Amino acid sequence: MIAMKYLTFLLVLFWTIPAFAEGGCPPGQYPVGGQGVQGCAPIPSSGPAIPASVPTGKWETRWGAIAQDSDPLPGGSMPVGVAESEKSKREATSTSLAQCQRAGGRRCKVLLDYHNQCAALVGTVYNPSRRGITYTFSAPTIEQARSKALEGCEVRSSGSGCTVIYSACSMSEFKSFK
Repeated sequence: MIAMKYLTFLLVLFWTIPAFAEGGCPPGQYPVGGQGVQGCAPIPSSGPAIPASVPTGKWETRWGAIAQDSDPLPGGSMPVGVAESEKSKREATSTSLAQCQRAGGRRCKVLLDYHNQCAALVGTVYNPSRRGITYTFSAPTIEQARSKALEGCEVRSSGSGCTVIYSACSMSEFKSFK
């Protein structure tokens, strides 16, 4: 009977020692350190290495621009030029200026250049007794660009009936490496 007590005691003692050896580390880690400094480190695996993810492509910026001549043509229209989804700011601005000049503009200026977003050009109906007002705005979505441009035009024109002349998006494009 006494031998059974000693045997039970020894089994309990040896059974609990491995739990102390873990040092309170989570599964997959082992205790490191000593002299009062204790930490855990991952257990090195002997299995196959997990391959690192390899990029399949990249996102490229796209530019847009809106140009306009400040002098109306005979009949009241304002020459406008636009560009969208160009690869650089320079390409977008030169395309919009060239379109404005082809539309009859002589002193075209870039009103807005934008990238990876949407834009809108809003204006009042031309009235020969006073100059028309145009307003541009860029935003993450085409709805936001139109809404903010209309809002700005209404403020600048004192509510003289603004309308959307042009709106578009030049969003970034994913180009595959393959």
